[in-house]
Amino acid sequence: MIRVAVDVLGGDGAPAAPIAGALDALETWPDEVEIRLVGPPAEIESHLGDAPGRGVTIVAAEERIDPGEAPALSVRRKPHSSIVRGLEIVHEGSADALISAGSTGAVMAASVLTLGVLPGVDRPPVGALFPTATGRMLVLDVGANVDSRPHQLHQFALLGSIYLRDSLSVERPRVGLLNVGEEEEKGDDVAVAAHRLLSRDPDLEFVGNVEGHQIIHGPCDVLVCDGFVGNVLLKFYESMSGFILGLLKESGVREHAELDRMLRFLDYTEYGGAPLLGVDGVVIICHGSSPPRAIRNAIRAAIDSVTSGMVSDMRRALAARRLTAEGAET
Repeated sequence: MIRVAVDVLGGDGAPAAPIAGALDALETWPDEVEIRLVGPPAEIESHLGDAPGRGVTIVAAEERIDPGEAPALSVRRKPHSSIVRGLEIVHEGSADALISAGSTGAVMAASVLTLGVLPGVDRPPVGALFPTATGRMLVLDVGANVDSRPHQLHQFALLGSIYLRDSLSVERPRVGLLNVGEEEEKGDDVAVAAHRLLSRDPDLEFVGNVEGHQIIHGPCDVLVCDGFVGNVLLKFYESMSGFILGLLKESGVREHAELDRMLRFLDYTEYGGAPLLGVDGVVIICHGSSPPRAIRNAIRAAIDSVTSGMVSDMRRALAARRLTAEGAET
């Protein structure tokens, strides 16, 4: 049974949306998951109402970190926040994963401080699943790291490949580097150096540079980029479903089952949340406006990540690379 901690104070719809999503997950997968609701006990109990208590544990946390607060400072000033307390029970071993729709910066900072990073990882990236014509593509980083160096982009590719292999059963993920042209000499010095590192790694299925117009066609399974660019791309993608729906309504097109199915393809709630990769634990970061459906799907992603042993696989892969590097030096 996988024990998932849910930050009930995170997100615009807190605490109702996280609690509803957690209960939905418990009802959907009763034999796979137990829920730890992290937040003010009285508030949680008032929202639980007559919901069955089986499979639900309340973990007291009275403080909330707001999106506008400085991440690292707020984590230190609010040790009893739902984000910090949720990560502490993961670190202590009484939960296997944390789900939060709270401040992304605070979740990242608290994860690094509480769980630590895996040996060999400089900066943990956040990965987000994008819909494409051929399925799903993991894009990373989508906001955790700005001004990433070539070797860090290389690390992102490795971590993303392991995540797709373990959690989504992609046997040998294809890796692409987001760039302004397909030729290997395109882009700035960082892009050229990153291309060189990726192309020389025998453990990666590197397919080369990927241009922006190619993304929707699914040329790769893992798309590596700097966090600044990735975050812009993520927010553009997230806006598309509502934009298209608005155009259709203006044109007099009524909603129906087939249209709903097509728009759900672009809906971020279908994918739940974005994994924070490279920390010593399973952490899923959800959109701040996540409805219950997104929280439920994020819990599914957490279950799959824990069950697959993703963190252990990352640790082993990184350790093997260190040994290889040390052997080459001697």
